Amino acid sequence: MSLNCGIVGLPNVGKSTLFNALTSTQIAQAANYPFCTIEPNKGIVDVTDSRLQQISNISKSKALLPAKLEFVDIAGLVKGASKGEGLGNQFLANIKEVDAIIHVLRCFDDGNVIHVEDSVNPKRDADIVNTELMLADLESLEKRIPNLEKKAKGGDKEIKEQLAVMLKILPHLQKGEPARKAVLTVEEQLVANQLFLMTIKPVLFVCNVGENDLMGENAYVQQVKELASQENAEYVIICSKLEQEISALESVSEKQEFLESMGMQETGLDKIIKSAFKLLGLHTFFTSGPQETRAWTIPVGAKAPQAAGTIHSDFEKGFICAETISCADYIALGGEAKAKEMGKVRQEGKQYVVQDGDIILFRFNV
Repeated sequence: MSLNCGIVGLPNVGKSTLFNALTSTQIAQAANYPFCTIEPNKGIVDVTDSRLQQISNISKSKALLPAKLEFVDIAGLVKGASKGEGLGNQFLANIKEVDAIIHVLRCFDDGNVIHVEDSVNPKRDADIVNTELMLADLESLEKRIPNLEKKAKGGDKEIKEQLAVMLKILPHLQKGEPARKAVLTVEEQLVANQLFLMTIKPVLFVCNVGENDLMGENAYVQQVKELASQENAEYVIICSKLEQEISALESVSEKQEFLESMGMQETGLDKIIKSAFKLLGLHTFFTSGPQETRAWTIPVGAKAPQAAGTIHSDFEKGFICAETISCADYIALGGEAKAKEMGKVRQEGKQYVVQDGDIILFRFNV
């Protein structure tokens, strides 16, 4: 699936450092001045999943292919972006193209790192970004609604649906609330997702802290925690500078040793990637054999034929059934043969909703 997360925030909060760590590259220039990032940087990252290696070991696969997720490093935003200040127009256009927002907030003190607002205050910083996005969304709806109202008189069902959703969202934006605050049905949400509104997108707040604050929650993180609760959003705590150091280590054992020395069970990057996966409403199923073990990305709630279609369109067109084993059973029983013997291999039809971690062999005929 081609889904991505845009990394946003004020200038100099650690966005590009985080992006470099996520992608294990130096693509995104990280420097101590505003608007260091102009063109958005894009990078594909592996979604860490310990089950993949376990399944591969049992299948004795030659290759191991994890699920992927794209991250986009977007230029820093400042007050007035909705009116074109700074790199506002470009910033907003780039955000419209992503599926979810990773909002990085500075939660550390360092007099050597410039802050565009001259002080550290993540709640204020978040409000600046959110306000600019809401103003841009409000302006967009106020321009589009009158035209749609005229077209709706012609009886076009699709136009009427769009207009109804816009009119549900508009009062929230007028009150200074993001579009995602509107209570929408599943069908209305699908319509809303096609309106290119920035504040309809799901958001994950990332608290970028100093190395000494990784294990606790400083006053700045508390601000973000309260904000996330109000927004019904998730938040994670990372030290982007430390994450970049970890990502630069060459071997898995070196990284694990470093984590243990810091008292960490997993990297902050893994937390972000897992949270982003959840944010996008995604999970994985596996295929496995002697050639490869692979994780495939599908929306939560996808049925077996749709999952088959992620491998090849012919699999979906000619779908017969899905021979399915839960990951837990496959690992516990040591593979397919024992799972079959114990009656743990199921034949599922077109209405089967694929579960996270299912190991599937699709039967099809074209």
